[in-house]
Parts: sequence; structure tokens; C-alpha cells
Amino acid sequence: MVQTEVIRVMIEGDAITTTVTSSCASVERWLNEVLSVHRRRLHNLVVGLDVEWRPLFGPGYSRTALLQLCVGRRCLIFQLLHADYIPDALADFLGDSDFRFVGVGVGEDAVRLSNDLDLDVANTVDLAELAAEEMGRPDLRDKGLKAIASAVMDVDIEKPHEVRVGPWDNYYLSDQQIKYA
Repeated sequence: MVQTEVIRVMIEGDAITTTVTSSCASVERWLNEVLSVHRRRLHNLVVGLDVEWRPLFGPGYSRTALLQLCVGRRCLIFQLLHADYIPDALADFLGDSDFRFVGVGVGEDAVRLSNDLDLDVANTVDLAELAAEEMGRPDLRDKGLKAIASAVMDVDIEKPHEVRVGPWDNYYLSDQQIKYA
């Protein structure tokens, strides 16, 4: 059974419309909505990208469980492990070289998507590298999102350890997991 839930997540007083789904039809609707709303700037679209998987505390490999995409105040949490299939529209979106997919460690996330799901991300921009270069702070190159957000925007992001290393492969995500994602 596939599920879709659209909720409003509040971040620093801003409402983020978040679609949590394992339905490929819902992913296609989300992509179509984003492309329609941002049609005038598709040549320069900036997309936040991250992935999650169940952490292993020993040998082995855990497949990518979630793909998170965010454009403006619209986010998608696609539960890859529970999906009925991977839509071609998603592959086309990720492969569009006019779009910039941004995140901390986004290159490694792109490698995971390629290895696990044969999804290629065309144009990644690592925010840690960008912040280090733009701010003249080489120390930011090996920092995480929390430190980057603090340095660049003076924002304190909550990243609770129990959520960060939680069961991202669960069919039902907790409210904390959805807000974190």
C-alpha cells in the first residue's frame, strides 16, 4: 500500500508544505507543481537535495531509504524503499543540468542515488564548499549543515541525535523525522 500525506512543517516561523509519500503518482504531481510554479526560472532552479538511510553500527550496507527535495517552500520526502516504482519524471528532474541540486555532502548523496537506484543527479553544489569559498573560511569545508547554517545565516538548526540515527526505513515516519527531513 502506498501512502501520501501533505503537512505544513513550521521552520523559523515559515510554513513549509511537505509531501511525504511512497506513491510515484504523488511524486509526479509534486514535480509538475514545482515545474509549473517555477516555470520562469527553470534555467536556474535551485533544489535542496538530501537522502537518508538506516544507519548501521557495524559492517554492511543500508540502502537509501528517503529522498528529500525542496524548492522554495515546497518539500518532498519520497520513501524510496516503499515506492511502487521510480518514476521517469524523477529521473528527468534529477538529470536536468539547468537545475542546481544543493546540500552539504550532496555529491555523496548523488553517488548513493546512482548506486542504489540508477538515478543520476546532473549538477550538484556542495554548500560546505560554497560557504568556505565565499566566506574565506576553509574550516567550513568539513562541517555539517548545522555549522554551515550557523556560520552563514546565524541560525541554530536542531538535529537531535536520536532522530538523525533513527529508523529512516520505517513505513510511518515520526513528526520529528519529517521536521528533520
